[in-house]
Amino acid sequence: MSRFDAAFARCRSDGRAALVTFVTAGDPTPGATGEILDALVAGGADVIELGMPFTDPMADGPAIQLANIRSLGAGTTTADILAIVRDFRSRHPHVPLVLMGYANPMVRRGADWFAQAAADAGVDGVICVDIPPEEDGALGPALRAHGIAPIRLATPTTDAVRLPAVLDGAAGFLYYVSVAGITGKQQAAQASIEDAVARLKASTDLPVAVGFGVRTPEQAAAIGRVADGVVVGSAIVEIVGTHGAAAADPVRTYIQSLAAAVASARKEFA
Repeated sequence: MSRFDAAFARCRSDGRAALVTFVTAGDPTPGATGEILDALVAGGADVIELGMPFTDPMADGPAIQLANIRSLGAGTTTADILAIVRDFRSRHPHVPLVLMGYANPMVRRGADWFAQAAADAGVDGVICVDIPPEEDGALGPALRAHGIAPIRLATPTTDAVRLPAVLDGAAGFLYYVSVAGITGKQQAAQASIEDAVARLKASTDLPVAVGFGVRTPEQAAAIGRVADGVVVGSAIVEIVGTHGAAAADPVRTYIQSLAAAVASARKEFA
């Protein structure tokens, strides 16, 4: 059983959705990232997405763009990111960790090199925003060969014709991007999220996690009632941007509020 399987199974047994959280590696510095990751776990995060900083994060809004700039300004390298993952894995052997980012940092030394290095560090899954499923051969086979889940994105424009291509070769969980736009403050209507989750779950056995625009415990709870996972990113990144190297405590407090809301969401409607 993979770490993803175990984490989502545990959440199902608890009668709740998984809380999936995102921060950018190296923000504010590579040395500070480990403590922030520990705060995510301590607050109740079930799955961690760790962003790989890139100069042109085209799917991301201002908060994550600024985090990329801060991280790159601090000199963060791929070697630093892999070291952060190795250290995290030694402290948290059971928590799934996903590297999320863009193709250039992942394939510039070759897909096999990246997949091997990520697997050796303890990465469980990879989200590559700008390699579409139709170009899976650029990275997907190498990831699968090294036991890493290629996690795919579905969007409001992913229709019944294209969905099979999105799901082909996907693993870990399916990430539903609930708005047609960049990361940030906009959020889709709850009714549209519920319709989309029902449609996706009818087509796959993978857990469906919903993200983009989730900021408050109330929003997280509403999504957690219908989805297998709730993804929160920009709001956490903003806390890191505000507090810098002292971000761990406020991050943990914020995650605790989300985790409590998600944990109680389905019980309130049982």
